[in-house]
Amino acid sequence: MDLKLFFDAIPEELGDEISTASSFYKHIKANVHQMPDYKEADIAIIGLTEHRGAKEQDGVETAANAIRRHLYRLKKGTGAWQIADLGNMRNGVDVQDSHDRLREVCQILIEHNTLPLIIGGTHDLTYGQYQAYEHMEKLISVLNVDAFLDMEEGDVLWEDKHLNKLLLHEPNYLFNYSHLAYQSYLIDRKAIDVIEKLYFEAYRIGHLRQHIRDMEPIIRDADMLSFDITSIKSADAPGGTRPQPFGLTGEEACQICWYAGLNEKLSSAGFYGYNPAHDDSVGKTAQVISTMVWYFVEGYYHRREEQDFMANDYLRFVVSMPTDPETITFFKSRITEKWWMEVPYPVGKKKYARNCIVPCSYSDYEKATRGDLPERWINTHAKLI
Repeated sequence: MDLKLFFDAIPEELGDEISTASSFYKHIKANVHQMPDYKEADIAIIGLTEHRGAKEQDGVETAANAIRRHLYRLKKGTGAWQIADLGNMRNGVDVQDSHDRLREVCQILIEHNTLPLIIGGTHDLTYGQYQAYEHMEKLISVLNVDAFLDMEEGDVLWEDKHLNKLLLHEPNYLFNYSHLAYQSYLIDRKAIDVIEKLYFEAYRIGHLRQHIRDMEPIIRDADMLSFDITSIKSADAPGGTRPQPFGLTGEEACQICWYAGLNEKLSSAGFYGYNPAHDDSVGKTAQVISTMVWYFVEGYYHRREEQDFMANDYLRFVVSMPTDPETITFFKSRITEKWWMEVPYPVGKKKYARNCIVPCSYSDYEKATRGDLPERWINTHAKLI
């Protein structure tokens, strides 16, 4: 399909003043004069201007280009980059139509092994990103970073209900949902109860900050990432669509993006919720987001194929348990020292095969050696049976 039908070109002035040969801009193919070939790209940047799913967010339509203004001036990282910037996706006649367009574009890219990297737009566009996986005949895991849980029901704006739509979407192809950095005083406790009853995971900002290394296996398990800039505290990112005084630091946000980029399972990423109209005079938020994107790309080009658990690159540990199950098998990479554990799936349920060896941490292994079932084993097993 000719994707240029969906996109507007990038303004020439965003790159005209950049002369440094080592800049980000000089090492990508951008839709300035012609649409780059997405089939040859590892990563395709998609700018969004849609904001009608949120309340009074005039200014969001300029977010993608504001991010590019800073991103393009960063230095190229490691690896043989194959990155295309497709430009800004044209909005549909209404919000639903914009979701459908994003779904179609992301689906085409993922089917050609090109990772969609979405910048701009309001957070409800996550739903379009998620729908791109509907026809891929596999169960997926979603990672969402947000201060809020957007699970309202009834006649409310898309930004307040899109997570509820995602969880209830039919056909159901959601295997796991993980939520990072929620703030307890901003959400209804009933929403957390719903997440837990579904054996999904939600971690408040305080827990994440104290155990950020333990977040790595959760990030490593995701097929798609949705990052709402509102999860970053306003001192570091004043330009969020719903800025909050507390939240992640810019450094913590970049660390999450680095982990996500490293995840060879992850096949799409979206950075939503930036409104330049709320930003400060130097565009601090755009600088933070561009750095997050840089770390994600850097992580991507440090990926290692770590799925052949029978190879000599892995150590295998079988831990005897005092109760059912009799044993739990752990795998440790000799190269990266990352851990996984095996959760057997029922006979005849082959659709669960790709989800039966789950990322974990050394602390999960230690817990098993003490005779206790790791919580991630319990939750995964509950979803498999």
